Amino acid sequence: MARDIHDIERDIERTRGQLASTLDELAARTSPSTLADNAKGQAAGLLQDEKVQKVLMGVGAGVAALVAVKILNGRKRKKELKELQKLLARR
Repeated sequence: MARDIHDIERDIERTRGQLASTLDELAARTSPSTLADNAKGQAAGLLQDEKVQKVLMGVGAGVAALVAVKILNGRKRKKELKELQKLLARR
């Protein structure tokens, strides 16, 4: 049995409306501000995790230790260079 043209037109209009609604929702979900807000929320949630906090503290302590070693080595080298300069100046 063939469908009435008016029924087909109503179905097409309903489908267009649903498609427009879906496209609007997708546009809202993928807007830069929405994506940034979602990422910010996820990062904040991740930083609240105790394991993540411990890992970040460990990384921070490691970086601090490396910086301290670098500074101490630099001072040691400067001292050695001064001693070498003194020895060479005596010649």
